[in-house]
Amino acid sequence: MRTIAVGVDVVDVPRFRALLERRPALEARLFTENERRDANGQSERLAARFAVKEAVLKALSSGLGAAKWHDIELVRAASGAPTVRLHGVAADLAAERGVSELLVSQSHSAATAVAFVSAQGSR
Repeated sequence: MRTIAVGVDVVDVPRFRALLERRPALEARLFTENERRDANGQSERLAARFAVKEAVLKALSSGLGAAKWHDIELVRAASGAPTVRLHGVAADLAAERGVSELLVSQSHSAATAVAFVSAQGSR
């Protein structure tokens, strides 16, 4: 297995919170039900999940809009570690690029959320 590409994204938490307050329907548009439940209404946790989604798109060498937001889902492994599950177009993009695994790291503070994704494959 080798690294095919990487993606990183940083989100300003207060700005993201303000956006969600102005447009409440955006939360359901960006995040799956499981992601929203796991974030428990905490905007910094949602911002970190959004950073993961953007970092995944970068690691797949595609731009925003290449896949639906729900096609990229952050889930927790039994250990609590973040993992990414791809669906639909995002899964197709990964297959086309030879990506068989996405390694993810995320972190947040009250001000900033960051995510790093490494796309792994055998090509």
